[in-house]
Amino acid sequence: MYGIKMAKVVFLIMSSDIKFDLAMTMAANTVGSGRYEDFKVIFWGPSQERLLRLEGPVKDYFEKLLKAGAIDSACINYARNKNIEAELTKLNIKLHPAGDRVAYYINNGYQVLVF
Repeated sequence: MYGIKMAKVVFLIMSSDIKFDLAMTMAANTVGSGRYEDFKVIFWGPSQERLLRLEGPVKDYFEKLLKAGAIDSACINYARNKNIEAELTKLNIKLHPAGDRVAYYINNGYQVLVF
């Protein structure tokens, strides 16, 4: 793509329902596709609880994202409030304040897509 400046994108996944599954599908399909210059995923809110109930294709998508290094983090404050810090850490997800991570990416030129 000569002459085209590619975007850097972060998916902010908040939903715990079908939107979560759709976002995970799109995210997994993005890995290795060359769609973006860089691509990351942040989990915030109810999506963090959904991570503890992964099964089937969505679990495979999560593993693919994790292996590719596309998962940035989940929100430590939400995890503390819901008492799920240890469970998320066992999934090899880093825990950081979501607001700080979103600000980091915005300040570094990323587009934020919210699901």
